[in-house]
Amino acid sequence: MIDRRTFLRAAAKTTLLTGASAGFPYLLEQTAVGQSTPVSANDHIQLALIGAGIQGQGDTRTAIQVPGVKLVAVADCYDGRLTHAKELWGANIFTTRDYREILARKDVDAVLIATPDHWHKQAAVDSMKAGKDVYLEKPMIHVYPDGPEIIATAKSTNRILQVGSQRVSSIVYAKAKELLESGAIGKLNLVTARWDRNSSLGAWNYSIPLDASTETCDWPRFLGTAPKIPWNAERFFQWRKWKDYGSGVAGDLFVHLFSGTHFITGAHGPTRAMATGGLRYWKDGRDADDVLLALFDYPQDFNLSLHVNFVDGGEESEGFLFTGSEGQMEIDGSTQTVTVHRVPPAKEPGYTVSTFADSMQKAYIEQYRQKYPLEHPDGPPPRHVESFTAPAGYSDSYDHFHNFFAAVRSRKPVVEDPVFGFRAAGAALLSNLSVQKDSVVHWDPEAMKLV
Repeated sequence: MIDRRTFLRAAAKTTLLTGASAGFPYLLEQTAVGQSTPVSANDHIQLALIGAGIQGQGDTRTAIQVPGVKLVAVADCYDGRLTHAKELWGANIFTTRDYREILARKDVDAVLIATPDHWHKQAAVDSMKAGKDVYLEKPMIHVYPDGPEIIATAKSTNRILQVGSQRVSSIVYAKAKELLESGAIGKLNLVTARWDRNSSLGAWNYSIPLDASTETCDWPRFLGTAPKIPWNAERFFQWRKWKDYGSGVAGDLFVHLFSGTHFITGAHGPTRAMATGGLRYWKDGRDADDVLLALFDYPQDFNLSLHVNFVDGGEESEGFLFTGSEGQMEIDGSTQTVTVHRVPPAKEPGYTVSTFADSMQKAYIEQYRQKYPLEHPDGPPPRHVESFTAPAGYSDSYDHFHNFFAAVRSRKPVVEDPVFGFRAAGAALLSNLSVQKDSVVHWDPEAMKLV
């Protein structure tokens, strides 16, 4: 008799269609005659959530929109979130403070891990060893030794692990990748990216429930491998503000920018990094900087410049600017724009020619034009702008989950495996290391290790 997991692994290949009304791609299975039919209601991938905070609940809402996915269990260290899970998804949802109880269940096929960063590695490793496929929120690691262990465990257990940087599945980023590879902006030399915020909530000052206490919160379980300290509600509910549990703006936001950069350029990571930053405004007891700026050298002969500012005085904004020898490509939210300004500078004779004697100017330009004939005798071509915007209602988060569940069914590679995830997070955490050491730091992006 075929068991449930074997059946899921043997499911037919999946394809994508775009829903006309919602703008979402829907999971379909190929029939023997090549026609597409919806996934059977009896053929669900049964999902469990580990870490039911704001990210975990938001991720779950998106994940269960994918046809053929059913939430069956939730684990969290705060009782109020376990209660809310039943309010959201039904009284029959299994809930527990101890995620190991979820891993022992035979009706769980995959887990979504959205715990504090310092629990990512252990929860992922435990889940894979228990035979579960894993969707792991970014950053994949909290400290560098986490990466090799997660990669090795995924390989030895033959489990699917996808890291949750949804832009890797975005049609906007896919379009940018296609245009860069086509030479639309010439030779890439600089990538500039930012993610700025200006709100208390955006600076990780998350709400603390009125019943927060050691009775309603499993403080020892939350601490895990972190230093053992007395109960602290702020650290429990606003954990990103402390390095013991989070990875600062580098792990929270830089890692998205690295994921986008690596996906679009095909690069594996920088070789050299330098960063600076500090607590410029949110001096509320936290030890994670609210302003961070960093520069990176890439072996593909381009530089990356990143910054995050939690006190930017304006609305939240994020985006990329890819600068090449012939133009620029910008990503701003759901819109990607390429602007080609003029012919390459190498085809121009140079600004200082006008300082030569008239006869020398004439002789120089004649010789130059013999070597570099004018591609556009009447002057540079007009400025050209091309834009692409995702359709209304499009969700790259949905696509990222869709890709994960498709891989769970087909056992084919995911779009953001643990090697990609480690390269993105490892590069991001170079920023923290540079600030800590007050020096330039070096990284081997192929071997994925500090140099």
